[in-house]
Amino acid sequence: MRKFRAVAFAALVGMALTQGQVSAQDGDDDDDNAAAGAAASTEASPQAEKATRASKDVPELILGSKQDQFSASQKDFQLIAGQGYRWKITAAGGLEYKFHTDLFRNVWNNQIVINDLEVHMDGAPAWLEFDADGTIQVQFSTVRPGIYTWSVPDLADKGMKGTITIK
Repeated sequence: MRKFRAVAFAALVGMALTQGQVSAQDGDDDDDNAAAGAAASTEASPQAEKATRASKDVPELILGSKQDQFSASQKDFQLIAGQGYRWKITAAGGLEYKFHTDLFRNVWNNQIVINDLEVHMDGAPAWLEFDADGTIQVQFSTVRPGIYTWSVPDLADKGMKGTITIK
């Protein structure tokens, strides 16, 4: 019960912080409406979206492929503060991939699922290591807005790195 209360409190704080930022922006009448409209039309970001109770899927990150062991299916991700997410991270290149991100230290980690086996944590994982091809699903709730990095440290110079932006 204590863990449930901590999760509920963290989610409530995250949503309250998000609402406070949105309200402050809504009341700002100094903006030039034409410039604001142009920025809104060119920016299809999650900032326009609202957090919901249901968890959303982050686009799957696939590390490597049979054709290119150093590829990544997507480099940059955009998330909303206060939202729950499910993120599948898959190794498909036949190498050992050590996935590292500072995101895990700045979200509420719900669980990690590997082959329908759940790992529940009281803290963040240091990294995810793929010794063979397979998928790990991470479930978390965003708490702290910011720009976070992800990489496969030994292969970052080959392009296996990117960003995760929480607005």
